[in-house]
Amino acid sequence: MPKLRVVSYNVRGLKDDRAALGEVIRELAPDVLFAQEAPRRFRWRQRCAELARWGGMIYASGGLPGLGNAILVSMRVDVEEAWGLRYPLTPGRHLRGAAFARCSVGRVPFLAVGSHLATDDHERPAQAALLASTIREAGGTAIFGGDINETEGGSAWRTLADGRIDAGVGDQTPTFSINNPQRRIDALFADESCRVSGYRVVDTPAVRRASDHFPIYAEVEL
Repeated sequence: MPKLRVVSYNVRGLKDDRAALGEVIRELAPDVLFAQEAPRRFRWRQRCAELARWGGMIYASGGLPGLGNAILVSMRVDVEEAWGLRYPLTPGRHLRGAAFARCSVGRVPFLAVGSHLATDDHERPAQAALLASTIREAGGTAIFGGDINETEGGSAWRTLADGRIDAGVGDQTPTFSINNPQRRIDALFADESCRVSGYRVVDTPAVRRASDHFPIYAEVEL
């Protein structure tokens, strides 16, 4: 059974120490990286490629099409299809969405999905419901990484976790914020057909320079 090293990481628009960000990614050496607040506007293609290069990875999906969500992969992973999802826009709010990549490793297929849900309590449930239904329609063994902007007690979290393994279940280590860690709002979910053999919230000196979120890491057997 192929094992994937998976990371979800809010990179805060690349506004912090970029050398430290690249160091964090290279040390974790993920096969799949779900990046939130990745480049989505001016020169987004070049900037997403730079993010991938800093971490020794390859751009797979997202950026502008993913509304700031990007999926990066290692050389182990083949990417067969990529697309984005746009959530309905609430006037005056931030336009958000999700990135999708249909992938395989060792000829075993899986669907990678990354998203960053709204900070607004009224928007998140509908976004989560739309994302969950889109994942079901896409089919296949899904692995999700994202910034849900609420803790596991929230309805959006429960919607996305339904029928999936929460890699961090039982571990309440906060993922946000670096300066005042209080809440676990970043998540990695895997299909129930998978096995999660490891999970941790990563905290190193480089992490504390690279973003305002801690990255989360899991090992997932497909």
